[in-house]
Amino acid sequence: MNDIQYQFVKKILSTSSHSAKEVGRAFAPSNIALCKYWGKRDEVLNLPVNSSISISLGNKGSFTEIKRSNKDTFILNDEIIDNQTAFSCRLSKFLDLFRSHCRAPGFEVRTKNNIPTSAGLASSASGFAALVLALNDLTGWELNNKDLSLLARLGSGSASRSIYNGFVIWNAGKNIDGSDSYSQSIDVKWPEIRIGIIKIDESEKKISSRDAMKKCVATSKKYNFWPSFAAEHLCKIQNSIIVKDFDMLGSTAEKNALKMHEVIRDTIPRIDFFTSETYQCLERIKSLRSNNVSVYATVDAGPNIKVLFLENELKVICKEFKKVEIINPFGEMNA
Repeated sequence: MNDIQYQFVKKILSTSSHSAKEVGRAFAPSNIALCKYWGKRDEVLNLPVNSSISISLGNKGSFTEIKRSNKDTFILNDEIIDNQTAFSCRLSKFLDLFRSHCRAPGFEVRTKNNIPTSAGLASSASGFAALVLALNDLTGWELNNKDLSLLARLGSGSASRSIYNGFVIWNAGKNIDGSDSYSQSIDVKWPEIRIGIIKIDESEKKISSRDAMKKCVATSKKYNFWPSFAAEHLCKIQNSIIVKDFDMLGSTAEKNALKMHEVIRDTIPRIDFFTSETYQCLERIKSLRSNNVSVYATVDAGPNIKVLFLENELKVICKEFKKVEIINPFGEMNA
């Protein structure tokens, strides 16, 4: 167990109440970053170099149940996960932070993802957020969203944003202890917005986002310019959400994603999450815009593309991309 992380958790839970249940249950939505988080100023506490903004995916995410047990058992999509896998070790290490507070030597964790796992669709974000929310339900801590966001961040940086529905901003913060690096909901509902998920490759990525990020920060010469680009994009995206300027939102989100992948491709040895089909799809989206269709792309650390558009473009998008999965982020939100 990392002592810095444990002390961080201990401080948050020091004033929490307790009302133990037999089973804790929770759902957390996956989220797509419109202004990406890429790079950490602190690896231990998962503190980002730059602030980010995301939109959640309604009812697409992770459902988690957790029970106290004598040992850790992880069941993902109805399959028991070997305790020696990197996935299990990461979960156990995270749960180490909570064992004494939960009065349990182990946990049985059952998670079902209705999004592809480890395919660049933010399954770790919803997974760790759902785990923290389920722990909160199990123990009766009654933590507020700020504290839940702080705890989820320790498992996965993007999980900080998956505590909420809708538009979310994750503040990078400045404090060394990470106390000001948490997410907040942006109080804007935009029911006309649609997200289309184009699944190009659902297999597990050859390199994790976490490892790719670390190597990129260490070796990419272009990374030095990333924080200033991200800050500029964040400001534009935040303003476009407030005034509901869709073209500004979409164009800036696309620029931000493409800039992040440009920085990633400068990593030594070269990392490229895009496949030939990813590049082709991006060209098709550009071609649609030249024909006055307001559609924009964003791509996380993976090959799959998410398209942003408004409801009035739905027929065109479905005709152009036959297998696109349409999500209405403000019409399919869980309570």
